[in-house]
Amino acid sequence: MAAITHKALKSTGRIFANLAIVRGKYLKQTPRRFSSFPQEAVAIQYRQHGDPVKVLFWSEVQLRKPEQGEVMIKMLAAPINPIDIYMIRGTYPLKTELPHTAGIEGVAEVIEVGEDVSALKKGDWVIPAKGGLGTWCTHSVCAAEDLTSVSRKIPLLSAATLAMSPCVAYRMLTDFADLKEGDYIIQNGANSSVGQAVIQIAAARGIRTINIVRHMPADDRRIKYLQDIGGTHVLTEEFLRSGQMKEFMTSLGRPTPSLALNGVGGPSATEMLRYLAPGSNVVTYGGMSTQPVIIPSGKLIFKDLHFHGIWMMDWNQKHYADSKQKRQMYDELVDLSVQKKLRPPFCELVPISDFCEAVEIAVAPFKSAKQIFVMDQELLKKLNETKMMQSDNVIREEVEKDML
Repeated sequence: MAAITHKALKSTGRIFANLAIVRGKYLKQTPRRFSSFPQEAVAIQYRQHGDPVKVLFWSEVQLRKPEQGEVMIKMLAAPINPIDIYMIRGTYPLKTELPHTAGIEGVAEVIEVGEDVSALKKGDWVIPAKGGLGTWCTHSVCAAEDLTSVSRKIPLLSAATLAMSPCVAYRMLTDFADLKEGDYIIQNGANSSVGQAVIQIAAARGIRTINIVRHMPADDRRIKYLQDIGGTHVLTEEFLRSGQMKEFMTSLGRPTPSLALNGVGGPSATEMLRYLAPGSNVVTYGGMSTQPVIIPSGKLIFKDLHFHGIWMMDWNQKHYADSKQKRQMYDELVDLSVQKKLRPPFCELVPISDFCEAVEIAVAPFKSAKQIFVMDQELLKKLNETKMMQSDNVIREEVEKDML
């Protein structure tokens, strides 16, 4: 196995001779043999936990034929998820053996099937069924039961980002309240990947959303974007803490929200509690502010609020054998994606050879668009040339600074 460190890659800047121009800049091109020769793969790995910028390295891995119950997959696209960064740092509850290939989500194509595999066949698109699979690679051999098939009708970028944020949004809207058409929910962090998915899934179900975002001008196009994908109301943190919020909630003339979704923590979460109906549920899925959720005693005693947390990897583990419930979730999300009612989050496509730059962007505070590795240069070029990507460019430039 040959390994190239992040430092070596960054210092030389001349890993590949082949170059392509995408979005007006040069991108390093992965050698053809990495994407077409199934006896060898490229993987982005780490031998020890620490700063992702320092511990990640480029590795050439020998592949073997899939054995009984296994398949060989060709990774098509894989995003950098915040969980990936935590896992590399060693601060995430899910632990894996080292060295380990980074990446918890993505979409791949089955290219070879071992014996006694009936659920998958060559040509199927698959996504990870559990965490820690290691998706930042060009090819991999893994157990068929660790994968879930998805329809090839779904847009590729939607498939690549399906396993985490949309699933978290789906479960929060499904498992914690009996929501009916016309009901309201409230969420903070509405501009995050999960928040965008919540807006779109709720809109498809006829559920109204009150969406809290960081401060931005009232005429900001980012607010318009969240409204365009289905957000009923988009308000700022400052408005949430002001006296106007009470007047606004009264003006709705609708039942008070019975569900609050918290991805921020701190004062933002506490303020949302003021506007919930008695007996409501509060679900925390993240803590972007790194501040604790403070719950006033009165909200527990007099409003009987119920607090929950959701960890998608834990849900997947508990429902590992429950293929029916998981299949129903994936089928509904795929259908919404095919109908263009569920868009992928704003993203920037990069070749896996540019993992250094992509990781630096991903770990930076107030990062821009989600970084998605595309393993094949021709596929990368095709994705960037599609009319859908081109038509989104103008909007993306306006909002990517505030989107995950």
